Amino acid sequence: MKKIGFIGLGIMGSRMATNLQKEGYELIVYNRTKEKADTLVKNGAVWANSAKEVGEKSHFVITMLSTPEVVKEIATEKNGLFNGMAKNSIWINCSTVHPSFTKDMAQQSKKYKIRYIDAPVAGTTGPAEKGELLFLVGGDKKDIEESSPLFDIMGKKTIHLGEVGKAAAIKILINQLLGQSIVAFAEALVMGEAMGLEKETLFNILLNTPVVSPVISSIRPKLENEDYETNFPLKLILKDLHLSSISAYENDIASPSLNTTKEIFAQAKQYGLGDLDFTAVYQYLNLKN
Repeated sequence: MKKIGFIGLGIMGSRMATNLQKEGYELIVYNRTKEKADTLVKNGAVWANSAKEVGEKSHFVITMLSTPEVVKEIATEKNGLFNGMAKNSIWINCSTVHPSFTKDMAQQSKKYKIRYIDAPVAGTTGPAEKGELLFLVGGDKKDIEESSPLFDIMGKKTIHLGEVGKAAAIKILINQLLGQSIVAFAEALVMGEAMGLEKETLFNILLNTPVVSPVISSIRPKLENEDYETNFPLKLILKDLHLSSISAYENDIASPSLNTTKEIFAQAKQYGLGDLDFTAVYQYLNLKN
C-alpha cells in the first residue's frame, strides 16, 4: 500500500486524513500548526517537518489548504513539494482555488514531472467526517483512476469534469451561489422580523416555497438558534467569493450581485465575525438594522 502525504489539517483536512488512516493507509502529515496533527500522529501517522519531506516520503500528496497563496508557498518554497516529490508521483490539490491558479500549478508540476489533479470538494465538516464529500476533479483520466481508491474513502461520489481548471471553476460557482443564497435569505429574514413576523413562521413558509435555495433548509438550525459554531468559516467563503470575482474579471464578465455579496461578507468580517460560521452573516445584517 503506497504512502499518502497529507498537508493541511484544518476542520476539513483533519477529517479527510482520519478516514484514510482508518482504512489502513500510512500517512505522512504536515501542518503549519503542528498541534493539529497530534491525534493523527498518536494513531500512527508520521510527522514531517516540511512539505518537502512529505513529498520525499509519499507517492500521493493531498493538500487541503486555505488560500491560493498558501498552496503556492507549500509547493514552490525551498522546502516545498516541488523540491521533494519524486517524478511520476501524484499531487491531489483539494484546496478551493480559482481556475487560472490551478492551471498554473498544473503547469509548474509538469516541469517537475509531477502529475497534478485539481480536486476541490463540495461538503462541510459533517460529510468530511463521514467520508461523504463530493469530489470535483480535473486532470488526466489515468491519474484520476489511480487515485480513485482515495476519493472513494473520503467521498461518496467523484465527478471528472475534464481538464485541470474545470473542477475549480465549478467549485467557486457552487460557493458563489451559496454566499448569494444565504445573504438573500438573511436579508428577507431580517425584513420579515422587522415587519412583525415570527422567525418560525418565516422559516415554515419561506422554506416551503420554490424561491428559496434548498441549502437554506440544511442550515435552518444554525440561523434559527443563532448557533455559529464553525462548519465553514465566514472568512473562507469571503475568500471564495473573491476568487469568483477574480475569475469574472479574467473572463471579462460583469458580476454585480457577486461583488455586492462579497462586500457584505467583507463587512461582516471587519465586524469581527470572520472566524464564525458563514451563517453569521445573518447576525451581521440583523445587528446593522
